[in-house]
Amino acid sequence: MSETQAPVPATPAPPRTRTNAPDRTPASRPFVDPLRHAAPALLGYVAVRLTGLAILLVMAAAQGKDGMLRLYGRWDSLWYQRVAELGYGHTVTLPDGAVHSDLAFFPLLPALERALHALLPPLDVAGAGLLVSWAAALAAAWGIFAVGALLYGRRAGVLLAVLWGAYPTAFVQSMAYTETLFTALAAWSLYAVLRERWITAGLLAVGAGLTRPVAAALIAAIGIAGVWRLVNRRGPGRAATRGKDRAPTWRVVVGVLLAPLGWLSYVVFVAVREGEPFAYFDVQAGWDNRIDGGVALARFVGEQFGANVFAGAGLCAAFAVLGWAVWAALRLRPALPVAVYGVAVVVISLVGSGYFGSRPRLMMPSFLLLLGPAVALAGARRRWVAAAVVGAAGIASGAYGAVALLGAGPP
Repeated sequence: MSETQAPVPATPAPPRTRTNAPDRTPASRPFVDPLRHAAPALLGYVAVRLTGLAILLVMAAAQGKDGMLRLYGRWDSLWYQRVAELGYGHTVTLPDGAVHSDLAFFPLLPALERALHALLPPLDVAGAGLLVSWAAALAAAWGIFAVGALLYGRRAGVLLAVLWGAYPTAFVQSMAYTETLFTALAAWSLYAVLRERWITAGLLAVGAGLTRPVAAALIAAIGIAGVWRLVNRRGPGRAATRGKDRAPTWRVVVGVLLAPLGWLSYVVFVAVREGEPFAYFDVQAGWDNRIDGGVALARFVGEQFGANVFAGAGLCAAFAVLGWAVWAALRLRPALPVAVYGVAVVVISLVGSGYFGSRPRLMMPSFLLLLGPAVALAGARRRWVAAAVVGAAGIASGAYGAVALLGAGPP
């Protein structure tokens, strides 16, 4: 530098920052962020179910009946309420000699009804049952969305949850029944398996096993997925899990061993109470619920053909639609536990000897049946197509539910 050149000013030092200043980086909110992610699915589900409820109340008012009473004061709801209030021990002997025992009803829902009634004394057991069912319905829709979004994207997850709310017998989701509670536990258990959270999955399966006997489908799904996980490098989901994303072997084993404990504990409870090792199955037989491999179903279909060929043909068409739904879902190659669970629920619903009209309701926890339509609608170029289909399905489901609830037959 020459003596006549002006000196270059030094770059000022950056200002000191306070070490105790708050971090303004957006933090992850464990509950709020997932809720916002699932909001479209939950809002869509609520809209569909409110549509069904509105149709019920309008039709009930037109007939001079109490629509809300139909949601908590009929059929199985009354059995659950009695267990919640008085415990087990009630039986009814029918004219044909068959004995209906309340031991056929699993304990988790009545336990929750009793607990909520104790916490909120002004709320009777019937109202508590409705609140439990409605809260569980939202949890189920959220869990179904979570599984669908994880496997096929957010839009498919939204449609899967909303279509579940428009299922033909979705009116049961608004009743004090166990379907919503069981589906919520099952959906989140499957989600936990897909995320390698095996102990969480097993604990949720324990709750499901205390809710409905069809928990056997969920137990099988977790068990098969666990074995597959242990003997293969790939996880139970669609993508491989490596490194820190893979759960240790002992967690997989613990989750698989936990899964059947809820179902088994209730079967053992009934056996000890009745003094017979297979008492639970005898209780179910009293309700004409036994595994016969589909003989009763085939006999019923044959009787319909004998009485009215159109009725028989209609049943065959319904089974064709059911077969297509299963095929369309499996064609998408869903994750192993989701596929096993969904198919097992359908099979269990078909191989029993129970009342035929209850079978669509018994299949409702198998949201796998809606996977094909959900993914197809998610890929539609025109979004109004999905809205139109969901809207039409919601109205049809609501109308059918109102007719069923206001009629004389059980759902």
